[in-house]
Amino acid sequence: MVNLLKGICGVIDRSNEVVGRGVSWITLLLVAVVFVDVVMRYLFKTSFVFTQELEWHLFAFIFLIGAGYTLLHDGHVRVDIIYQRLGVKGRAWINLIGVIVFLIPGCYLVISTSWKFVGNSFSMLEGSPDPGGIPYRFIVKGTMTVGYVLLLLQGISMGMHALLQILGVETVDEENA
Repeated sequence: MVNLLKGICGVIDRSNEVVGRGVSWITLLLVAVVFVDVVMRYLFKTSFVFTQELEWHLFAFIFLIGAGYTLLHDGHVRVDIIYQRLGVKGRAWINLIGVIVFLIPGCYLVISTSWKFVGNSFSMLEGSPDPGGIPYRFIVKGTMTVGYVLLLLQGISMGMHALLQILGVETVDEENA
């Protein structure tokens, strides 16, 4: 059973690692798009709706699809006043309870409510209502559901790692290896 849990965690962790590394390249693209937009605005006194929309589409993609990767690397904001003073098992308990009480229900809520919203957007191939805007708005809306599924999976992995730590089967070094 322990090996099964470790195997599932490994698959989820590796998947989010690959996704996160891919998202990092989108971040580079976002920097380039913002640079071009700023140059166009300040040097040439012009701006394009497409470029401005592309900025927020890329940002949304990075934020949503990269959330699982951020959780994998413990990059989400948390109040560390108590957490940092606890030992491995104390931190594992907080992680396990946090996953069960907050992360899983929160992800479920977003996934279940966004499903129809995203489906409607895809069914009509929704685009920008602005002239010159991005015609494929439905794609960025789809990242909402996908991103929260990746975050949910990483939360499940985090909860399983925490359970294994509580049981004394896994150490913090094993999890980060």
